[in-house]
Amino acid sequence: MRIGLLGTGPWAEMTYAPALSAHQELDFAGVWGRRPEAAKELADRHGGLPVYEDVDALFADVDAVAVALPPSVQAPIAVRAARAGCHLLLDKPLSTDVEQGRAVVRAVEETGVASVVFFTARFQTAIDAWITEQAAHGGWFTGRAEWFGSLFDDESDSPFADSPWRREKGGLWDVGPHALSVLLPVLGDVAKVAAAVRGPKDTVHLVLLHTGGASSTLTLSLTAPPAASGATVELRGRTGTTVLPTTDEGAVPALVRAGYALLAAARSGRPHPCDAAFALRVTELLATAEGQLTG
Repeated sequence: MRIGLLGTGPWAEMTYAPALSAHQELDFAGVWGRRPEAAKELADRHGGLPVYEDVDALFADVDAVAVALPPSVQAPIAVRAARAGCHLLLDKPLSTDVEQGRAVVRAVEETGVASVVFFTARFQTAIDAWITEQAAHGGWFTGRAEWFGSLFDDESDSPFADSPWRREKGGLWDVGPHALSVLLPVLGDVAKVAAAVRGPKDTVHLVLLHTGGASSTLTLSLTAPPAASGATVELRGRTGTTVLPTTDEGAVPALVRAGYALLAAARSGRPHPCDAAFALRVTELLATAEGQLTG
């Protein structure tokens, strides 16, 4: 499968380009970026790949696209790619606008292309196995997810600290999708966002009521002190208490696995659990919470 990369920022440079270059069954075929000079630099670092100034020309030359762009840019360009017949390897959040997210899902459904959205934890081997095991157990009473980043702490040197959309949207939209991607397959869909309140700086606290009867709480932040950063998920139910396993598997191997998931979905015609429709549901829930925060 020939795949093109859309995007040239830190996430594209650190994760997407290395994963596509390392993939055994994807042919990394070219790069498009909103800054042509950055696209050329990235393409040159990965073997002198073709650089496309016209994104529609890239769509015509490949079977799939990997999108490492801000969510407000990702959604409209994903629609164009799907309409051009390209399978979609997208990033979270699908969009921060529900209607834009729905447009992506419609395009996928109408064209029959495959879609996989890269929720990092869902493609890390140990975490994926843990989620599958807990979903099989069932009987969960409550869940707790805490996802603390420190991008905007004064001591941070993260390359993502300059991300305009992260500064605007904060932890709710950046790490919120990660937390939901772990909780939803275990506790079920959300019947109600019962509460959404602000904490320090960009920190938000959510209370969710799930369709299966469980409740969950989420604490999300990009402004935690570096020493306090990290992610924890705890579940309590009939089988006792279990905690999300720690893993040293980085984002690049996880994205390689997401590439294999896209290949499998394209070949079989069966949707992947982390497809555009699932990502849309995450967007809908976060938009509801955001409405409560600003209402």
